[in-house]
Amino acid sequence: MPPMTVDAHVHVWRVDGGKFNVKYDWLTKTSDVLYRNYTLTDIEPELAEHGVGALVLVQAADSPAENRVLLAAAAASPHPAAVVGWLPLHRPELVAAELPALRAHPEFVGVRHMIHRDPDPRWLLRPEVSDSLGLLAEAGLVFDAVAERPDLLAQVPLIARAHPDLTVVLDHLGKPPIATGEWQPWADLLAEAAAEPNVVAKISGLATVSGAEITARRWQPYVDHALACFGPGRLMAGGDWPFTLTAASYRTVWRTTLATLAHLSPVERVQVLTEVAWRTYRLPLAPTWMTEGDTE
Repeated sequence: MPPMTVDAHVHVWRVDGGKFNVKYDWLTKTSDVLYRNYTLTDIEPELAEHGVGALVLVQAADSPAENRVLLAAAAASPHPAAVVGWLPLHRPELVAAELPALRAHPEFVGVRHMIHRDPDPRWLLRPEVSDSLGLLAEAGLVFDAVAERPDLLAQVPLIARAHPDLTVVLDHLGKPPIATGEWQPWADLLAEAAAEPNVVAKISGLATVSGAEITARRWQPYVDHALACFGPGRLMAGGDWPFTLTAASYRTVWRTTLATLAHLSPVERVQVLTEVAWRTYRLPLAPTWMTEGDTE
């Protein structure tokens, strides 16, 4: 493990909405695990255990109010933290109006929309959304694509090709079908996304699609395929806390992730666990993060 791992996918929320009155419409009392408040204080001991020294806080509500929550959490964090928030990408005029204030916060580095929950399965391909993605590219922001279904994963290379100056981050490796052991169409769709040089991907969210067996043995073929497609220079790792707690502990997720990367060289592990996330999300860099021979 490098001296300081970056967890590239962390959420925080309050079920009561907090002082900014954020609405998490998908978060209901049906989940005993998720329906509670989660703050960075809750995860701090486990971050230390796994050498995680920097974070990317990712939106969990399609709400401008949550941007303020995430920016406040990043500012209060004892670790360097970046924010992937939300903007109404279907309203490019509003995006243009709101971007200057958000860009005043160096922690605000990207935007995500919960496309996997949007009632329009082709939301990402709307012309007005494309206009907004162009604005993100001009502002130097990234776009996180939570493409958790084959139809959504197929859209990732389309938007990447349309916006070659936009970095598109594929969350959760597009949710490979680990539980069933199936391979297609996920494998080919991932390769098509990776063929676009401005797409990077996160090894994250795999526990929730693993079924009863959460082991490196089950994950390895899918992680190896991602490594073959993207290379270690375009992959990063994330714990997907606290959502992953519906399937496994944070400890189990990180141990399993690290086990799937054990065959990489030290420099390659630094790329996946530290360097790609730092470069993609513009995290502050301490010199001790880098190992001898690192190229970045």
